[in-house]
Amino acid sequence: MIRRLVALDIDGTILTHDGQIPEATHREVDRLRAAGHEVMLATGRSWFDTAPIHERLGLDSRFVVSANGAFTLERQADGSYAPCRIETFDPTAVLKRLRDGLGEAHYAIETPDGEFRYAGGAFPEASFEAAGRECSFEELLGLEATRVVVVAPDRSTEEFMSVVERSGLHQVSYSVGWTSWLDIAPEGVNKATALESVRTALGIDRSAVFAAGDGRNDIEMLTWAGEFGTSVAMGQAPQEVFDAASSITGKIDEDGLAEALAQL
Repeated sequence: MIRRLVALDIDGTILTHDGQIPEATHREVDRLRAAGHEVMLATGRSWFDTAPIHERLGLDSRFVVSANGAFTLERQADGSYAPCRIETFDPTAVLKRLRDGLGEAHYAIETPDGEFRYAGGAFPEASFEAAGRECSFEELLGLEATRVVVVAPDRSTEEFMSVVERSGLHQVSYSVGWTSWLDIAPEGVNKATALESVRTALGIDRSAVFAAGDGRNDIEMLTWAGEFGTSVAMGQAPQEVFDAASSITGKIDEDGLAEALAQL
């Protein structure tokens, strides 16, 4: 048997919009794990938000990739997970450029120790408040960050993306989510760069890689996986995600992930 590396996004891929994991997904993940394949998560979420999904799926993968590749954790002898690779950057210039373009918005950073600092009022992601603390915008400047998150609820996606492009974010990697949500990682860091390190450590061939996702932050991962292996875009993904993947499956509410995993 060829041992596979199966890398899965969470939101919109594993998790439905109401926070459920389809039973068919559970079955296919269990089947692949029982067959000896390495099934792992690769997500934009922090480890704080990733751990509950990891547990719900019953995973025990050697590695977990979070924060869009800036944070990789490795399983320890006692079954817990500890960071083994952390990529950071100074978010000051990026934050200032974005505030010049967006003005009032929600700004947050994730620090290397997994804490969130956020400014601009209550953040529309509850876990940011549970795992962090509110501060002034100025207090975010100069801190070491694994990622920056910016949300502008009052801006359309088109307007938001236009501001992002005009901000000249060529010094960092970034992805815009379904709404006016921006994730910014250190330059050259994404899910693909983290997963390539994971694949090398596991000794798995590039042809045995499988990845599935649905968001713009999955584009590099899907391109990387599909070059020699298999990459699958969920049926509700935007066109640019379809273009990056080697195949397209059904939507999240049509058991699209289970349908793709069943082919392995």
